[in-house]
Amino acid sequence: MRCPVCGFADSKVVDSRPVEEGNSIRRRRECLSCQKRFTTFEMVETIQTIVIKKDGSKELFDRNKLLSGLLKACQKRPVNAEEIVGEVESELQNSLATEITTVEIGELVMKHLKDRDEVAYVRFASVYREFKDIETFMSELKQLKKKNKKNS
Repeated sequence: MRCPVCGFADSKVVDSRPVEEGNSIRRRRECLSCQKRFTTFEMVETIQTIVIKKDGSKELFDRNKLLSGLLKACQKRPVNAEEIVGEVESELQNSLATEITTVEIGELVMKHLKDRDEVAYVRFASVYREFKDIETFMSELKQLKKKNKKNS
């Protein structure tokens, strides 16, 4: 880190503190040449994820859109939608993928919902998979029922 006073290329860290809910670190540094102190802030660099929609258009991943859909599916259910969105976001960041389809995002959400609450899962799936009639809805319910019997 270059000293803003003399331009010397080396400094030592005197103090470090997390700021902004742990998303960045404030560091007090001292120049090894002129001994002047200065402050730097370090932030985690996140990868911007592009979402490829069903019609082929692209837009930036919007956490609030996903949360909105999940809140509707989890309404009056004992499910923390905010937690699921956080887990999906973490998976997206950890995958290092710069582009992801809405289909892949939907599958990630359904994976998390299926383990937590089957009613919220079916609600989300009915919108996400665009159930056209009662038969497709019943088919999904039968698959859930089979899964439950295997786990019992």
